[in-house]
Amino acid sequence: MLMAASLVLLMTPALALFYGGMSRQKSVLNMMMMSFGSMGLVGIIYLLWGWSMSYGGQSVGGVFANPFEMFGLSGVIGDASGWVASGSGAYPQVVDVAFQVTFAIITVALISGALAERVRFGTWLAFAGVWVTLAYFPLAHMVWGGGLLSHSETGIAARIFGTVDDGEGGLTAAVAPIDFAGGTVVHINAGIAALVLVLLIGKRLEFGRTAYRPHNLPLVMLGAALLWFGWFGFNAGSAFGADGAAGLAWVNTTAAAAAAMLGWLLAERIRDGHATSLGAASGVVAGLVAVTPAAGSVSPLGAVALGAVAGILSALAVGLKYRFGYDDSLDVVGVHLVAGLWGTVAIGLFATGTFDTAAGLFYSADGWKLLVIQAVIAVAALVFTAVMTTIAWAICRPLGWRIDATDEQSGIDGSQHAETAYEPSTTALIR
Repeated sequence: MLMAASLVLLMTPALALFYGGMSRQKSVLNMMMMSFGSMGLVGIIYLLWGWSMSYGGQSVGGVFANPFEMFGLSGVIGDASGWVASGSGAYPQVVDVAFQVTFAIITVALISGALAERVRFGTWLAFAGVWVTLAYFPLAHMVWGGGLLSHSETGIAARIFGTVDDGEGGLTAAVAPIDFAGGTVVHINAGIAALVLVLLIGKRLEFGRTAYRPHNLPLVMLGAALLWFGWFGFNAGSAFGADGAAGLAWVNTTAAAAAAMLGWLLAERIRDGHATSLGAASGVVAGLVAVTPAAGSVSPLGAVALGAVAGILSALAVGLKYRFGYDDSLDVVGVHLVAGLWGTVAIGLFATGTFDTAAGLFYSADGWKLLVIQAVIAVAALVFTAVMTTIAWAICRPLGWRIDATDEQSGIDGSQHAETAYEPSTTALIR
């Protein structure tokens, strides 16, 4: 579990490389700093009240847990700390804290890709702290902490299709929702937050008039490769043990990413006549996003189908920002929201019923019930996060969201960080 946690932590610097390479050279440092800033801020907040809000035992209406119950990890550290059951036995609860904090960090960092070149760094950090508290911790509690979107007897799923005996003297939802590693908590959460923010903050000054091209495609591909590597901790680690579920998640993660890359490249080839390196990197990420909620519940062939569709859907979706006029700078909406929604809902089609999960429509006559539940939790996550993101944006508005127009034209790196990524001599070579 500590190795899995380390792999997931690596994903945020990998995301910084991925986003940094996709940015223009005058904004690459700011883009990378938004990811690193998320690591610093969320890494502290999670230990103070994030773990308690997400996994504390004192639930408030099934939406969030008492932030003061385990404030500063009180009661978690030491010989008296609880133990978490897993497929391989058990491990100390503090190890689970180590694993879960990395999920909170990268979810916040994912949002930043939609805001390239125009947002004050200080306001971004303030927003990150408010948003992770209002949106991420509650959604983690609702889905994974026994709240409204979980298998709990008091959750939405139980209210729709009733409850059954869980075999341990309690009740659980008759048709339990499935989110193996974060389709709702991470990707739908970050994707809809990104969409709300770009609509509220507005476009870059030159959006629609200037071609925004990645300044360093090798950096993009390196970032994508490291994201793929770290994603094995993300998905296989979410089995919480070195067992068959972890092995299935690992294989499905590879299959979906590979299929999505090919699907994206095929869509590019048919639409544009070229298969690009940026498309290959983006396709890998789209497949990883889509399989995240489904990694432990679909077959490898199901993962291939899931990934291929995700690659095609995301390749088409990234162009919607030009049609509808929202400036999703680095395609967070097109990749994370679209592929996250597809992966979450598609569980209702492809789930095989392995490892005590419900079966989907392609494997069971009652599979429509799981399809309904998956759609319900996806919509619930969309609505909840959209509202919380709007509130977080409003709270931070007095700080000023946009940098000055002159600073945006000259480059956000200089105005916000007093640095440049490349010396003038190297700039000429890169160009």
